[in-house]
Amino acid sequence: QLQLVVSGGGLLQAWGSVRLSCAASGRSSIIRTMGWVRQAPGKERELVAAISWSGGNTYYADSMKGRFTISRDDVNSTFYLQMNSLKPEDTAVYYCAAAQTKTYYAGGYNYWGQGTQVTVSS
Repeated sequence: QLQLVVSGGGLLQAWGSVRLSCAASGRSSIIRTMGWVRQAPGKERELVAAISWSGGNTYYADSMKGRFTISRDDVNSTFYLQMNSLKPEDTAVYYCAAAQTKTYYAGGYNYWGQGTQVTVSS
């Protein structure tokens, strides 16, 4: 089995920054794509960013380009989402997710970490 543990998040001010971390353990060798997915109240899950296990390919949703950066730490099997220039509309529960295939849509992930709340106040 694969376990994903998320840390980070909290209550932030607009234009602030935060870094989310996702530590993968267990059968991390099965991962082909890691993603960060968010869900705001009353809205569908949205893929924020994704990165291939090799780190060679990344994906960002249009509204996150230039503000968010996804990265990975090979040694520690940890993935990060650096979120800058936060906006109130970024308020959501953020999930770390893993897929055994190359996938860049929210429904393509079959392993999920626990969500972490990010609340951005204006």
